[in-house]
Amino acid sequence: MTTLPTVAIVGRPNVGKSTLMNRVLGRREAIVEERPGVTRDRKEVVADWQGRFFVLVDTGGWSLAGDDLDDKVSRQSEQAMYAADVAVLVVDATTGVTSEDDRVADLLRRREGPTLVAVNKVDDQSRESLIWEFMSLGFGDPFPLSALHGRGSGDLLDAIVALLPPAEGEEPDDEWIGDDDLAGDALGEDADEDLISVAIVGRPNVGKSTLFNRLVGEDRSVVHDMPGTTRDSVDTVIETEVGTVRIVDTAGLRRRSRIDDGTEYYAMTRALSSIDRADIALLVIDATQGVTHQDQRLAERIDVAGCPIIIVMNKWEMLDADSRPVVERSMERKLHFLGEAPIMRISAISGRGVQRLMPLLSRSVDDYHRRVPTRQVNQVIREAQIAQAAPGGARVLYATQGAIDPPTFTLFANRRLPQTYVRYLERALREAFDLGSTPIKLRVRNRSE
Repeated sequence: MTTLPTVAIVGRPNVGKSTLMNRVLGRREAIVEERPGVTRDRKEVVADWQGRFFVLVDTGGWSLAGDDLDDKVSRQSEQAMYAADVAVLVVDATTGVTSEDDRVADLLRRREGPTLVAVNKVDDQSRESLIWEFMSLGFGDPFPLSALHGRGSGDLLDAIVALLPPAEGEEPDDEWIGDDDLAGDALGEDADEDLISVAIVGRPNVGKSTLFNRLVGEDRSVVHDMPGTTRDSVDTVIETEVGTVRIVDTAGLRRRSRIDDGTEYYAMTRALSSIDRADIALLVIDATQGVTHQDQRLAERIDVAGCPIIIVMNKWEMLDADSRPVVERSMERKLHFLGEAPIMRISAISGRGVQRLMPLLSRSVDDYHRRVPTRQVNQVIREAQIAQAAPGGARVLYATQGAIDPPTFTLFANRRLPQTYVRYLERALREAFDLGSTPIKLRVRNRSE
């Protein structure tokens, strides 16, 4: 796979970094709101301009002073700027050069590689004269820009592409435009078919980002003991002992009635979209609080999406010996509809038990993609009917697996099968093919249909 160059969008809070990212991508990928601090984690997305592909990194705002959370966001921004091939410092034309702009510029001077200054909110020609104040930052001529309206974005992208190093494995004189094979590889289209996509979901402040960082092996998502730290779905692709895995850290999901601003609404929408696209979901539950009503609702939502679920009881080490059996009985009662979903008892902060997740993920995804020969399906159904016949003379005449993700079986019957008997046949298929906790679907077609 071609390793793409990286472009980091950096700057202080509320200068339009996420708006610029959305403008470059041509879609609303990053959550944008007119107040500082909405973006907190690094978000990486493949972008292209004139046939040249690169990884675009949106960062949280770098702050001169703030609380512990602000410091963590600032460190995330610094990591992104030092790792990037090209940095784009976004500033605000309406405020001029601030002390925080100067400090970010100082950090950028210490890195290797070029830096461009994008002066945002130059919405018309009358504001263009404001850009020259930013020459004092020491990065050459600034680029006037209106990220919201797209004004000047093409010139900025031309300059970015001209500074990008060749992708790893690409000769400097290679032609990018029209190179379909390289473009497909850059976007990961071929590799995506082999990726295991894992969504980490749960209520706010249950340890999702801590688990994400533990699995990824670096501090990628901002972790803080304040609910709602993650505002967007953040994903990364890692190589593991079970193959290539995409880990997606989602925002904490709350009841719709408690979502009181646009940012939380879009965060919830992204999280639900991540669930729908995932091969498997890790439902993270705070063991010290037990299974709440909201945990139940989230489990139901994941179950409806049809992807396998692994229940992750985080902070298990904080329970004493007397409390653990109580929590387990409550979990079995409140999440009974998940059937035989695996349960992992871990400590994301210390890493205890986390190493057992990957093999379990691999097996669950293999079951999710499982395809069974028609002959074997019919043999299992036939043996199940011999062991226990359906009431009223109903009988399955023929059965086949029509789809995967999840395994879906179609049963052709001579008449309507009672729902209890359908569940009996489902259990027979699950046990015969060792499908474990993987959700399977049975569709019954009557001969009259």
